[in-house]
Amino acid sequence: MIIASDLSPGHGARLTVDLAALVANWRALAARAPHAECGAVVKADAYGCGLSAVAPALARAGCRTVFVAHLSEGIAARKLLPEAAIYVLNGLPPGAGAAFAGHALRPVLGDREELAEWAAVSDGRLLAALHVDTGMNRLGLSVAQALELAGDPVIGQAGIDLVMSHLVSAECPADPINVRQAADFARLRAAFPRARASLANSSGTWLAGDTRHDLLRPGYALFGGNPEPGRPNPMRPVVRLEATILQIRHVEAGETCGYNARWTAPGPRRLATLSLGYADGYPRAASGRGRALVGGVPCPILGLISMDLIILDVTDAPAARRGGTATLIGDRLDIDTVGQAAGTIGYEILTGLGSRYVRNYVE
Repeated sequence: MIIASDLSPGHGARLTVDLAALVANWRALAARAPHAECGAVVKADAYGCGLSAVAPALARAGCRTVFVAHLSEGIAARKLLPEAAIYVLNGLPPGAGAAFAGHALRPVLGDREELAEWAAVSDGRLLAALHVDTGMNRLGLSVAQALELAGDPVIGQAGIDLVMSHLVSAECPADPINVRQAADFARLRAAFPRARASLANSSGTWLAGDTRHDLLRPGYALFGGNPEPGRPNPMRPVVRLEATILQIRHVEAGETCGYNARWTAPGPRRLATLSLGYADGYPRAASGRGRALVGGVPCPILGLISMDLIILDVTDAPAARRGGTATLIGDRLDIDTVGQAAGTIGYEILTGLGSRYVRNYVE
């Protein structure tokens, strides 16, 4: 990854997205199942990394199928990917059939009403996926309902070319629900022999047993998230977040910093104020728990994170200077580590990335 030494004047923080690492991750995931197609989940503005840059990079690498959450995301993806198969995970909103058809989008249908409405629009000419719930209890037909529909003409009329379900606990390989879901999905695949099958998300691609099927649906791992929590991350980091140091100051023992005086200096300390805050998507919950790197030195976040500012203890970081750079995501601070420090998950860190950054894309 190419990283400049300083931030652009006038901008508080920079987000760098390594598209070469993204593509390498997609290829590594595809290699896990050479017999299957590897798609990509690019919902939520490509997990906060920017759909307009991410989608074309994946397409150039050979990705032919993407998944989004909403109709609006599908329309945005279609403008970038004129030839791709685009599935909309959240289904068919009432009355939206014409919009889906007009943009050649494929709804992921999860109940009989959706099936009937789409069948009336499609009449077998337009494609869609059938979503079957094997344990999430969130969206989708039950296994029994899907099996009842296996021979129903509505399946052909709705153009069902893909049967899919969502793993509940793929990141926990020992969870017995994985075995049960895989068995249920095997029955579904047998019941719909003309449709392709998709079960594996990012972590599902690493599960033992029959979860990979015909089409992989990785999302988080594409962007550097660890699909095997508790083990070394096989994915390359994709995002790097850096902020400008606005000011260096010295405090004495007993002085406080930040709102509500949540931190008190135990002795003479050297502090740095960063041009970054929760309005930029860096979680306030990391207050007093997170760290940044200055010259490679871990520096604790002090007090409460403000809307636009963060205070670090840089006493042990001689490289800290006005106009210098602190790394909030990158190097030893991967997205999973940052999420853990904030009491959340890396998914939330990625999808919460703000819009005020200077965004750099490197290949």
